[in-house]
This record gives sequence, structure tokens and C-alpha cells, in this order.
Amino acid sequence: MSATPTRRIIAATTLVALLTLSACAAGPAFHARQIAAQPTPSTPAPTPSASPSPTPRPTPGSLDWYVSQVPTFPEAPPPQPVPLPVTGPIPFWHRLPIDQKVAFITIDDGGLARPPAVPDFIWRARIPVTMFLNSPAAEEYGDYFRQIQASGGIVENHTIRHTSLAGRSYDYQKQEICGSADKLETLFGKRPTLFRPPFGEYDSTTLEAARDCGAKAVLHWSETVHEGKVRYQTPEKVIRPGDVLLMHFRPALMDDLLAALKAIHRAGLTPALLQDYIR
Repeated sequence: MSATPTRRIIAATTLVALLTLSACAAGPAFHARQIAAQPTPSTPAPTPSASPSPTPRPTPGSLDWYVSQVPTFPEAPPPQPVPLPVTGPIPFWHRLPIDQKVAFITIDDGGLARPPAVPDFIWRARIPVTMFLNSPAAEEYGDYFRQIQASGGIVENHTIRHTSLAGRSYDYQKQEICGSADKLETLFGKRPTLFRPPFGEYDSTTLEAARDCGAKAVLHWSETVHEGKVRYQTPEKVIRPGDVLLMHFRPALMDDLLAALKAIHRAGLTPALLQDYIR
């Protein structure tokens, strides 16, 4: 016999009551299972902090690269100028007669090549240089040499025609030396007080003419620098205090300047300006 509608209602009501009592008896554990069953929001993984980009290395051969290769020098000592004779012939020096730990960088000519980065290199690396210029090159490329002058470089005299003076007449030598000095004074606002004869060739007449043109000393050199190599004049192969390094305005001048600076640093010396020691 099937159940009557009244019995079915009573049975359903009884089942709902039993389920309710079961949930209440479970108490907090029941609710805990419900909470555990709910999905929890996922915590996003921490984003790794971006590491700083490494400083790019200068490209070899660039101006920045040359500057980065310059050694750090101790500060030059206060200069002690060399005494100059009051009368008689002016001195001719291969190196300055000093004991202070300095050496001197000089650059000759000016007509052959003028690497465009050199003025900025001299400025940024604070290289003290003396330029012995031929006056025609100085006039033709005056802006270039004035850039170096603005960086602290000094212009000195190297004749007009760059020909050997030894054995020539006094008038010829005086014209070569004084004519160049006059032009350089006009171009750069200061009369040269140092002179370097072309090829280092001179005689007593050269010293006389140079003195009469306003020079205080005639300079030779202790070492030469060419294509990035220092060529020593002594078997010790080391730069000594007071040495004068010679290079030229040629295509490899950047390498020559860097080689000179490194050689001076290896010797425990500091580059200095000639004019601070010959006044």
C-alpha cells in the first residue's frame, strides 16, 4: 500500500530535522571544513627586482676609451724654476736640470696631421703639453691649436720653414726664428720664450739668434714617442725627473700621448708644464 500524503509530509519534515541536528552537532569543525573547501585567492609571486644595468665599457679607440686608460698621477709638487743666465748664451737642454718628480710632454710641427680628438683628450685628461709649432701650420690651422691652448697647452717656436739651421748665417737663422715668433705672438697673444730647432740641429749662431728673438732656452729631448711606443735614449729605459718627451702632430698622436702618460706613471713621475719651470 502506498504512503498517504500526510505520511510523506511527516517523513520529509523528519529528514530535514535530522539533517539540521547533524550540522549543529558537527559545530565549528563543520564550518572549518566548509572554509577549507573554499578556494583561497592565490598570492602573486614576488616580481624579482630588476638588477642595475652594467655600465657599458667604452669602445676601444674611442675618446672615452683613451680617457679611461689614463693613469692616476700624484699631484705635481710646487715647481722650482730653473735659474736662467742673465748674460751670455741661452741654455740648450735635453732635459731640465731638476730633481722634482716631473716630466714634460712636447708636440712638434703641426702641418702633417691633427687628429680631431686630441684637443678633447688633452682637456678631459688634463694633459700639460707644450706645442713647438711652425708658424705657417699655426696660421692655417689656428682654431685647432687654440682649442689646445684653451685646455692649458702652451705655444712655442719651431721656425717658419722647418729646415736645418746649423751652419746657416745669423741673418737666415734670425729670420726663421724671429719671423715665426712674430707670427705666433699675433696668432696666440703671447710671444714664445722657448725654441726648438728643427731636427734638434743647432750651432752657436742658433743660440745667439734665438736669444735675440726673445727665447730664454733652447730645448732638445730625452725620449721620443712614435706610433704608441716610447723610444728611450738611455739603456735604463726609464724616464727620469726633468726628462722632455718629444712627439709630433701625426695620425697616431692619441696613442703617443697615452704611451707617454703611462711611461711617466711607471717611472713614478707626474706630467708637468715646461713653462712652470722655465720662467
